[in-house]
Amino acid sequence: MKTKRTLLLVLALSIVLSAFTFKDDGQSHSISETSQKQFVVVLDAGHGGTDSGNLGNGYFEKDIVLDVTLQVGKLLAAKPGFKVIYTRKTDTFKTLYERGPIANEADADIFVSIHCDSHHTQAYGVGTFVMGIDKSGKNLETAKKENEVIFLEEDYQETYAGFDPNSPESLIAMTIIQEEYLDQSIMLAGLIQNNIVNNLRRKDRRVKQAPFWVLHSSYMPSVLVELGFLTNNTEGKYINSKKGRQEMAAQITKGIVDYKTSLELATSDFQNPVITQQEIDEALKVSEKRIYKDIDFRVQIAASGNRLETKSQNFKGLKGVDRVQAGNLYKYYYGNTSDYNEIKILQTQAKEKGYATCFVVAYKDGKKLKLSKVLNTEDK
Repeated sequence: MKTKRTLLLVLALSIVLSAFTFKDDGQSHSISETSQKQFVVVLDAGHGGTDSGNLGNGYFEKDIVLDVTLQVGKLLAAKPGFKVIYTRKTDTFKTLYERGPIANEADADIFVSIHCDSHHTQAYGVGTFVMGIDKSGKNLETAKKENEVIFLEEDYQETYAGFDPNSPESLIAMTIIQEEYLDQSIMLAGLIQNNIVNNLRRKDRRVKQAPFWVLHSSYMPSVLVELGFLTNNTEGKYINSKKGRQEMAAQITKGIVDYKTSLELATSDFQNPVITQQEIDEALKVSEKRIYKDIDFRVQIAASGNRLETKSQNFKGLKGVDRVQAGNLYKYYYGNTSDYNEIKILQTQAKEKGYATCFVVAYKDGKKLKLSKVLNTEDK
């Protein structure tokens, strides 16, 4: 298995990513002709065959997502360094049980599953999911709808070992494997989500956690993209259109390319220059805001029994370090902002200074909160 534990590079480092031009050109080739190791992407078109997916406004989810998936694959395969594998390339039925293992067998770098959403109201908007449990229960219904396809399979009771899509206990048990890749999955999901929302001006339903069977058994960063609601009269028509499918495919592709670029800049597997202070400062100037009201994000760089003066020379040149006592320990934090993109940039800066294991924490009214819960809180 390739090493998946890489340093996260901030999503908002647009000044760095802007050096890489995105083009929708070339013919499809799965194998790179360069000497760089291949970045293996497994693309999963949801549903298929006897499983039509949702039929909002008379549209067929299985056909739409297959078309978008094949377009994404063609765009990626035309780029140097990518290898694309599909869970299905035709209108065939693939069980949920089969899809993740395809990615594992290929030793894939990422797994991307593409779907369309539905609702009994005129709900609309784009959402991207990673594996996990939203304790509020708001996202369980979306996961249940996608998981219930197992009832179309023969001998599903034996295959899924008693798994019940309608049981919260069954759903929670699925999340364990993907925990190792959660940060990278969120990073990939964020890049895809931001590209679709910002470049296509779609309603942002944000990156969320939910227990999807198709994601739980893959041993790599994995995301599920809901292109929008076929049941919405306006959005359904757009998603089903030739233009809508092409635009969605292009932005999903761009998100995947940006993710690969970020990893190349962040890992020791690639010989790239260390990010300079000037680049960090420029990134802070141009990064888009991602504000969480009443939340203070900080980067925890150290914890020690020693009470250190918060001078920059004691922290490898980092300025503005804060010290907080917690029992017999002193915790040292760098940065304090309600802008999540900004704190990720500061985390990257801290890592470049040598704090390789530093991490982002969230506080509200002086109380520490679980970061994943803060990031997955939906707008009221």
